[in-house]
Amino acid sequence: MKTHSGNSESPLARRSFLGAGLAGALMTARAAKAERDWSGKNPTRYPDPDIITLDPRFNKYKIGNTPIQRFYTGTLWSEGPAWNGVGRFLVWSDIPNDRQLRWSQDDGHVSTFRNPSGYSNGNTFDWEGRQLSCEHGNRRVVRYEHNGSVTTIADKWNGKILNAPNDIVVHPDGGIWFTDPGYGTLLDYEGNKGELLLKEAVYRVDKTGQMTKVTDELYKPNGICFSPDYKKAYICDTGATHYPDAPKIIKVYDVADGKTLRNGKVYVNMELPGKGVGAGWVGAGYDGVHVFTPAGERIGMILLPEICANVCFGGPKRNRLFMAAGQSLYAVYVEARGAHIC
Repeated sequence: MKTHSGNSESPLARRSFLGAGLAGALMTARAAKAERDWSGKNPTRYPDPDIITLDPRFNKYKIGNTPIQRFYTGTLWSEGPAWNGVGRFLVWSDIPNDRQLRWSQDDGHVSTFRNPSGYSNGNTFDWEGRQLSCEHGNRRVVRYEHNGSVTTIADKWNGKILNAPNDIVVHPDGGIWFTDPGYGTLLDYEGNKGELLLKEAVYRVDKTGQMTKVTDELYKPNGICFSPDYKKAYICDTGATHYPDAPKIIKVYDVADGKTLRNGKVYVNMELPGKGVGAGWVGAGYDGVHVFTPAGERIGMILLPEICANVCFGGPKRNRLFMAAGQSLYAVYVEARGAHIC
């Protein structure tokens, strides 16, 4: 859902254009939202009014005759969606209920995948099709092997137990990267309340099991992903939830030799004029998915009736965007294909 920009308009002109476009688009979305039936019994009229264009560059990613769908509701806090291409299912975490759920593409049913799950948060699959999960409750990263056994990938750094691993990605060289902000240890709700013994950080574990700290400059590194060519890494800093001085931003880094991060800078400030700023609770007109160009320009939005925690692409063509929101799982087809393995 990213695109390169060659636009030469002045920043002031672009801000004015985006502000006017945003106001009109959100008014239209609000008018339609009052009558929206998320059960699907009363279909939403096309084009879906909650898929918002803020810049014409977003239009090529929209499909006019497809809706945002709610596949499931009943979780307490949904995170960590990951697509399994072989099994044709999506797995995601319902953290407070200590379970992983599975949505099946074959017939659309949802079932319990793992319970207990170690209060898992982020999930992904490696290059051999094995699931990786970040467990808040056990303060570790695990891999589920093909024979059903569980391998601990990381649980300590310099002899001290990790805070509560959060999100996870894999690199083609076999390296496993994960964030450790510690949210699952702050309360009993999403894990087991305890003491944070380490500075919040990002780690990498190579194929031999060797673990290195990649960076600890962020207040609370949360979501993490690579660019399609694996030359850049994007990391959300949600430290404002607990540190008053923390910025509400996403940073971007150059990935050197697939192992280290360099030249970190702000990719985007998550403020939406007239609405607020993310890394916390904002509300209607902000909640959902925000779409940015590689230059950090917001060009579109997919509005949801609740806060969206995480996303992933899936489906046979990787053109279905799955959105794990607070109490529900949503999906929408887009005219783009997700990068990386699924």
